[in-house]
Amino acid sequence: MSEDNMSNISVCASCGIAEVDEVKLKECSACNLVRYCSDECQKNHATYHKEACKKRAAELRDELLFKQPDGTHRGDCPICMIPLPLNKKSIIMSCCSKLICRGCHYANQKRVYEGRIEHACPFCREPIPSTDEGFEKQRMKRIKANDPVAMRREGVVQYKKGDYSSAFEYFARAAELGDAEAHYQLSLLYDEGHGVEKDRGKEIYHLEEAAIGGHPDARFNIGFEEDESGNIERAVKHWIISANLGDDGSIKTLMALFKQGKVSKDVLAAALRAHQAALDATKSPQRDAAEQDY
Repeated sequence: MSEDNMSNISVCASCGIAEVDEVKLKECSACNLVRYCSDECQKNHATYHKEACKKRAAELRDELLFKQPDGTHRGDCPICMIPLPLNKKSIIMSCCSKLICRGCHYANQKRVYEGRIEHACPFCREPIPSTDEGFEKQRMKRIKANDPVAMRREGVVQYKKGDYSSAFEYFARAAELGDAEAHYQLSLLYDEGHGVEKDRGKEIYHLEEAAIGGHPDARFNIGFEEDESGNIERAVKHWIISANLGDDGSIKTLMALFKQGKVSKDVLAAALRAHQAALDATKSPQRDAAEQDY
């Protein structure tokens, strides 16, 4: 029976048995095109299904990869609920692993000094340690609680020490828990060959996972990988997506391509509007006050 006929009915693509009574079918996890009653049937049908499966799996991957994320991997400040900027002018709290915008951190500092009260986290109200050992203790406590952000931060600490193997382990654990920045850090390790053997395939995989999670730098890098491979249309798609998230490097690249005649005026104009809108969305009077005071 052909795969076209199999896709809309509940029968095993290999033996043809229907999903009735005790017979339960499972989809091919790679493409979701066909279903099988057993691992043996799936194995027997592999030769006939391989081409269609590979094609559909690539299509599904692209659908996921080129979907515009709702926001960046940094998310919103958990206090003011305004998107965090990409310029990294935010403060991460070791007690709860929350990334706080500078505006809310500034407001909390002001509250502490004016009220002469104990310096505490603006989110969870845990007292702020007075020593580096205290911060490290808090971070290790979060790691034991399976916190991916704390794991990734420890990975950065180990990387700076030159312990690339430990850095890789922490990044890998954080990535497994869905941390986009950890995926990005893993892509760098595979590119550099630090702690692991250089592996272009794994580098690209982790760049893609980070990009899907809203990481503009990762998507910017994928754009250049595609451009170097001669896939300028795919590269432009990536740079448009990251520009829409507020990435300066991507919008500058699109402007350069426009001058070269590789990007249309309408496409650039839309990207410029979206880029500015993303930047404006991160602004607030409280953040402006913090910038002036710092």
